[in-house]
Amino acid sequence: MALLAIGAPAATQRSTEQARMIAGEPVTAPQRLTLTDLPAPTGERISLFDGASLTGWEPWLGYADPSITYQDRPGATPIGVSRDTSGDFAVRSVDGAPAIWVKGETWGSLVHRADLRDYHLRLEFKWGARTWAPREKLPRNNGLLYHTHGRPGEVFGTWRPSTEFEIMTGSTGMIVAVGGKVRGHTDVTYDPSLAAPHLRFRAGGREIDIVNGSPTWNVEAATDAERPVGEWNILDLYVVGDHAVHVVNGVPVAEVRDLATIAPDGSRTPLTHGRIQLQSEGAETWFRSITVEPITTLPRIVVEPN
Repeated sequence: MALLAIGAPAATQRSTEQARMIAGEPVTAPQRLTLTDLPAPTGERISLFDGASLTGWEPWLGYADPSITYQDRPGATPIGVSRDTSGDFAVRSVDGAPAIWVKGETWGSLVHRADLRDYHLRLEFKWGARTWAPREKLPRNNGLLYHTHGRPGEVFGTWRPSTEFEIMTGSTGMIVAVGGKVRGHTDVTYDPSLAAPHLRFRAGGREIDIVNGSPTWNVEAATDAERPVGEWNILDLYVVGDHAVHVVNGVPVAEVRDLATIAPDGSRTPLTHGRIQLQSEGAETWFRSITVEPITTLPRIVVEPN
């Protein structure tokens, strides 16, 4: 999930100043991160895609015109499940094998029915050829949303509240709070080369609270580990309780902890389980080899000497 525009220059300047205050001065040397202490599975590996159908997956579509998605009062009703979605999500053959095809033209998601906790999820994805308005000229965009809960379309009429493992060219692995009720902590540095909010994951950096609708609504991946468009990528998501690690093609790129939901009275409830969503957000995308296995510990991110 990525907003369509950064906003007016004055607002952007305020956001830049806020980000600098939050994260401090930029760190010039990028980190080289590796993953150690990979957890041993404590049970059977299960496939969430049977290779033949969308059994176990529930579709949901947002607005017929995706450009109104982020408006407070869009003046329209989400499509939901009121039409046949086989032209939006389907199982098709690509590179000689079946995969889940997401057209991307109408925004929405496929939500798996399984309520998952304490797991290692692995999937493969690659971009298709098509991109669609209003993002046809912007970076290709999709997302793996986890700890999904709440009502269909609760967020912008299109998604359910969740934490996002962003899938976007140049930003795969970014952390995003999907919905105003989701929170999480991570460590960052200020990176002026990024669009607002200018925050990049940095192991040992300054701790922030990820809050949608605030200057800390997302945190960019530590590095761009995605392969070129048209090639398959492997994503690994490790989740134990309210703590998760994002890995792209074997490279750890982000870590988020203290995931929680916030009640109207401000009380914080740990977010430790939920469904997953595969987004549709303006770019044709293929998914395959989607598996989960139970774990009880997380891998450790190590900073290598430069």
